[in-house]
Amino acid sequence: MARGFSQWGNDLYTGRRSYAVVPKIKIWLSVAVGVVIVCGVLVFKPGLHLGMEFVGGTEFRVSGTTSTDQGPALDALRDELGADASPKVSSLGDGGVRVQTGKLSGEETQSVKTALAEAYDVPTTDVSNQMVSASWGSDVSGKAIRGSIIFLALVALAMIMYFRNWAMAVSAITALIHDLIVTVGVYAAVGFEVTPATLIGFLTVLGYSMYDTVVVFDKVRENTQGALDQSQYTYGEAANLAVNQTMVRSINTSVVALLPVAAILFIGWALLGPSSLQDISLALFVGMAAGTYSSIFLATPLEVALRNREPRIREHTERVLAKRAEAVAAGADAGIGTAALSGIGAMRAGEHRGQVSQPRRKPRSGR
Repeated sequence: MARGFSQWGNDLYTGRRSYAVVPKIKIWLSVAVGVVIVCGVLVFKPGLHLGMEFVGGTEFRVSGTTSTDQGPALDALRDELGADASPKVSSLGDGGVRVQTGKLSGEETQSVKTALAEAYDVPTTDVSNQMVSASWGSDVSGKAIRGSIIFLALVALAMIMYFRNWAMAVSAITALIHDLIVTVGVYAAVGFEVTPATLIGFLTVLGYSMYDTVVVFDKVRENTQGALDQSQYTYGEAANLAVNQTMVRSINTSVVALLPVAAILFIGWALLGPSSLQDISLALFVGMAAGTYSSIFLATPLEVALRNREPRIREHTERVLAKRAEAVAAGADAGIGTAALSGIGAMRAGEHRGQVSQPRRKPRSGR
């Protein structure tokens, strides 16, 4: 199976096998827009479930207990605060329990501490508490928003300076926004609590998505150098080859990155129940998956669509297609485009191995 996957990747790189990713931009764009609209609606309804750090409240930590069962804590808080109480209880990895409630008075805080100590059979000194102000969370979220805006601005500037291509900058920023909205929307749908760790996960998603997109765009730039100086293949065909050549790499990188995150998210949930690791792991899991999709099926097709609006790109495409139609009419091979792309792929593969063959020289006739 590994050999077959390796052969599949080699065929994609050399151009012997190719998937029409760029020509199907309408499909990929429709899927992306539909998912973004749904996730945008989810952000407002049911909306994000803000954690205690953003709305304020009281946190209790029970240490020194041999049990991390959340049931005793829930029963104790319902007895002390009433049936309407909706505390959040999570297990800690060091053999403790964390309980988060709304704002409590001094008497309520002391009674809850005593109830938790009795529920877990520990002294009250092993139950700590702290008050969290909502102003701290608003300050953190404000800094995260400012950091995201600055990040996107710097990314756009770096993309323009590095690739010297405004279309790549616009496409990369669009892919980043897509990944962020999808991640936030899924987070709202699942109902996980938004914590500072969640914000860190959101910002990490931006970096991962940009990394994957830059790798694909670097191959696009390599394949499209001098594309307008020949008449065998179009700019879009060369870019589509680049997507195919980097597809296996993107899949492998994403799988390797998603496996440990999935282990934390799913296996950790099954063994430990809800914990602080789930906050960041869900954001990373969804963001990485969305980033893989956008880097392959959204960024490059959108970049080609934008470049095709340029007069010189459009004229070159028309010239190549006209020449190809003439060849078909003359009875020549209609697969000239695929053959040309296969030639590009083989040439790039040879360059990668440092084995580019030189053109043969005609032997000189003896005098």
